[in-house]
Amino acid sequence: MTTRRALSVLAIVVAIGLWPAVAQAQTTVEYRVLATSRTSTMQKEMQEAAAAGFRFGDVMGGDTSFGGSEVVVIMHRDGSPGRFDYRLLATSRTSTMQKEMQEAGDAGFEYRGQTVFKSTFGGKEVVTILERTADDRVPVPYEYRLLATKKTSTMQKELGEASEAGFEFVGMTVAKTAIGGEEVVAILRRKL
Repeated sequence: MTTRRALSVLAIVVAIGLWPAVAQAQTTVEYRVLATSRTSTMQKEMQEAAAAGFRFGDVMGGDTSFGGSEVVVIMHRDGSPGRFDYRLLATSRTSTMQKEMQEAGDAGFEYRGQTVFKSTFGGKEVVTILERTADDRVPVPYEYRLLATKKTSTMQKELGEASEAGFEFVGMTVAKTAIGGEEVVAILRRKL
């Protein structure tokens, strides 16, 4: 009996000693940094990362020390189930972004992030990242509304009106676009 008890105690001690290593291995997160000056390339790289099990984390646009003006995206993989599909929209025109976001919303894409960056063709573009599950679930369609104005008082009024109509705020940038100049651009959505 004492040998059996000693082996049981030894097994428990070993299991307790290994538990932190097992728990850490299960919670390890992998990251993938994507950076490019072309939005079409970023769309392709995000889709490739998603196919490998990575999910969107965040986006930022600006000058990098290694590539000039770029869009930089961080993707992460933590072992969670699920696959995702991404759509990247980039334009300097608010009306075009509104139209493209609505098309994406109708297809079940959800807003995930936005930034502004200087495109290779000159001028600054608002870049918006949208995500949807890539499994067989029926996507939830959204109606999107973009608000763009130069005056914060106007934005305050328009946000209040949109809220009363059932829209929720999801993101904002301050952008200097080729068409509108310096504008505050807010993105709102509501489920259909």
